[in-house]
Amino acid sequence: MRQNTPPRPADIDEDAEEIYLDNDPPPEDEDDLEMEEVTLEELEARLGSGEYGSDEEDERKSPVQDDAIYTFQQHAAPVFACAFHPQNDLCATGGEDDKVFVWNRNTGEVIHEITEHKDTVIEVHFNHDGTYLASGDMAGEIFLHKIQEGSENGDKEGGLTLRKVWEYSMGDMSWMRWHKATNVLMAGSEDGEIYIFRLPAGDCKILPGQGVRCEAGGLTNDGKKLFAAYNNGTVKLWDIKSTTAVMEIDEQNPMVHQEGSTTVSCDKEFPIYASGGENGKIVFSTPNGPVGTVDADGAVECIAFSPSADFRMAASGTLSGQVAIWDYSKLTLRTQCDHPDEGITRIQWIGDFTILVSTLQGNVIAYDARSGQKKFALSGHLAEVYSFAYDPKESLLLTVSEDCSAKVFKVEQLGD
Repeated sequence: MRQNTPPRPADIDEDAEEIYLDNDPPPEDEDDLEMEEVTLEELEARLGSGEYGSDEEDERKSPVQDDAIYTFQQHAAPVFACAFHPQNDLCATGGEDDKVFVWNRNTGEVIHEITEHKDTVIEVHFNHDGTYLASGDMAGEIFLHKIQEGSENGDKEGGLTLRKVWEYSMGDMSWMRWHKATNVLMAGSEDGEIYIFRLPAGDCKILPGQGVRCEAGGLTNDGKKLFAAYNNGTVKLWDIKSTTAVMEIDEQNPMVHQEGSTTVSCDKEFPIYASGGENGKIVFSTPNGPVGTVDADGAVECIAFSPSADFRMAASGTLSGQVAIWDYSKLTLRTQCDHPDEGITRIQWIGDFTILVSTLQGNVIAYDARSGQKKFALSGHLAEVYSFAYDPKESLLLTVSEDCSAKVFKVEQLGD
């Protein structure tokens, strides 16, 4: 772990000053207090009876139930990134222990361990056909491993192995993702530059920055453009081939995110893009510019467009716990989901009408986007869930958490 570990909820200040009201008597001097003599046996009995225990702490350490079908506990620190292999039973996780584990999601068997990262691993992704695994850390070290059949000694019957075929150091990294159909890897940086790599050759294009952090990036529906959000509140639509910005909401535009932009999403079917900000504003844009805004309740942490061409909605999640469904054609609130009273960390559509959210309290909740009603909830983590991956073919969910674990859940039938 390094000093630039991803931010988490602030620790309680243990150095708080004691304050006494005017009518309260001052505490007795410690020397004047009579100390009760307690034998070792009595102390053990009191501790065992829970006399000095904290119900809240016990509840955090022992959740009511664990719905996971498997828990992976090889990480020695919080886990921030996860991915399912698109074709087999492999999955990958990375975290604050500077490690990436590639393991079997059914048995937990570790297939490969990447130990070359020197900082917190925040991104792990398999490419579109599962032939490569890319991992990236906060310091900007990116490693590419090729996944192939056979053991390291060449035995074709030896299962799957990973072999490093490329690496790059780009400076402090904020996000990373694969192109959806080609072996092109994209990564945003602290200084605002966006790196576009053609792999495994390593050819690189750079979309220029302006000295401010690029917070998020999303690939457009045609796969030719990148929609990016920046810490100063601006957003840009980049043409990847020409490395030029074809649309921008700059600081002079009244629709700019005044307190910084945090997340982006692109519709999979239409040229519609959304960006969210610290002040709760969500801006919907087209290649011609912004078309309108809506206001969420709290800082927008995540946005996702519906996969259904007939249900043209976008879902948002905020740190205050609001899960909202927006009709972006009318710029109105369609549905507000049952409030979980838990800050939302990630949101994803897992069906035409089902959205899945992860929370700061360690839960994963599914909602019907039409009614806003809860469909099911999955528990088991003891702390924040930072990310998750979903396999629609097997109805499996992979989650990673502040509690240093990764969990695999079986998701019930959606009924969409």
